[in-house]
Amino acid sequence: MKHLRTIAAITLLAATTLPAAAADITAAGSTFVYPVLAKWADTYKKDTGIGLNYQSIGSGGGIKQITAKTVTFGATDMPLKPEDVAKNGFVQFPVINGAVVPLLNLPGIKPGEITLDGPTIAKIFLGEIAKWNDPAIAKLNAGVKLPDTAIAVVHRSDGSGTTFIWTNYLSKVSPEWNDKVGENTAVEWPVGIGAKGSEGVSNNVAQTVGSLGYVEYAYAKQNNLTYAKMVNHAGKVVSPTAEAFQAAAAGADWAGAQDFRVIITDAPGDKSWPVAGSTFILMQSTPVSAADSDAALKFFDWGYKNGKQMATDLDYVPMPDSVVALIEKTWKEKVKGASF
Repeated sequence: MKHLRTIAAITLLAATTLPAAAADITAAGSTFVYPVLAKWADTYKKDTGIGLNYQSIGSGGGIKQITAKTVTFGATDMPLKPEDVAKNGFVQFPVINGAVVPLLNLPGIKPGEITLDGPTIAKIFLGEIAKWNDPAIAKLNAGVKLPDTAIAVVHRSDGSGTTFIWTNYLSKVSPEWNDKVGENTAVEWPVGIGAKGSEGVSNNVAQTVGSLGYVEYAYAKQNNLTYAKMVNHAGKVVSPTAEAFQAAAAGADWAGAQDFRVIITDAPGDKSWPVAGSTFILMQSTPVSAADSDAALKFFDWGYKNGKQMATDLDYVPMPDSVVALIEKTWKEKVKGASF
């Protein structure tokens, strides 16, 4: 768990104690995208001398800060609706695709040894399935010895795009979840323990026997945490792999979506990971500082073109070149002072 504590410490330090250098880009939001932004930022600063002061505080916090114009960009995993983009004078575009995985803590169970499906997860998060040896879980895991252990649900306590992706998926596969809870960056959870940030959820699950939570896959992989396989829209059991994330993102119609508002949960296809999502950047179309705004756009241009392998190494799915061309065309048309 040392890495998780390091992420939290770096984020806190950047957010609270170190003033940004004059040339640094200021930003806040999604924890989902933090691992890839951190990697890009480290390399970008070595290449250009320009840093990124990014507060990994959750999508809700990112939306609040860009709305208040206290940062150059906000990052959210819940794309805003076109009317909200227009009302706030934002420009919205995707930066990366990734995936959320069910995270669990059962002694003796290794990553990928348990399979879950959406309806069963919904019943667990509704409090209707309370033990790991429940018949619904046993049916999905023939041959696996499941313990008579209580399930401790762990969820995000802060406004979270990861929560939006998770609850959007559950709303698609469970009518009961859709009726009783629904989808948002924050919801009224029927059961469970709240934890702040992906780091908090990961730490809480790691420390609580019998727990089940959800995090972006990079956090699970980098910290050797135990995740479940899932049954996808096509009824196939899939593992969280780059191939499965790419399959989920492949059908996204970015060109046909206003303000790039595309949601890729419960995607069709035999190989698709069911709980996939994207991180979206929000910027002011008329920025407080045209120079700061242009610096941020240059960072993203660099990331799209030079950061693909870094993103892939972290099991994110980079945006296709054709989509990047559409995004940069949007910058030129909609962001005042953009040099693209």
